[in-house]
Amino acid sequence: MADSTPDTPPTELWVERTGTRRYTGRSSRGAEVAIGSEGVDGVFTPGELLKIALAACSGMSSDFPLSRRLGDDYDATIRVSGAADRENEVYPHLAEKIELDLSELDADAQQRLIALVERSIAKVCTVGRTLEQGTKVTLTVTPDA
Repeated sequence: MADSTPDTPPTELWVERTGTRRYTGRSSRGAEVAIGSEGVDGVFTPGELLKIALAACSGMSSDFPLSRRLGDDYDATIRVSGAADRENEVYPHLAEKIELDLSELDADAQQRLIALVERSIAKVCTVGRTLEQGTKVTLTVTPDA
């Protein structure tokens, strides 16, 4: 899931501190999300956003084959879970579960569709692929001028 196409500039992303342990994530396309500590009401934690990004990427990566087979108005819920290892500050395992109504398909057709969905997600879900392979992260701290 790319952030831009060759014809459009990349989406700029940033967070702004809006209070104690509270931030607002923003995009140059006008989107906003409230981020904060687990004890702060009305926010997602950074770890929760990571999990939601994974679930959304899986949903978007499987949208075309599912809509082609089930119709454009199919319902899907993608649940994601995984506890943090606080000693090492990592998520050692994230589990996704896609909930779909496949009752209109026979057992063989269900298995073929499930296999297609799994292949689609494995092939094009950038978030999942990045998490599985790891990525280099760089940080630069710059004082305000």
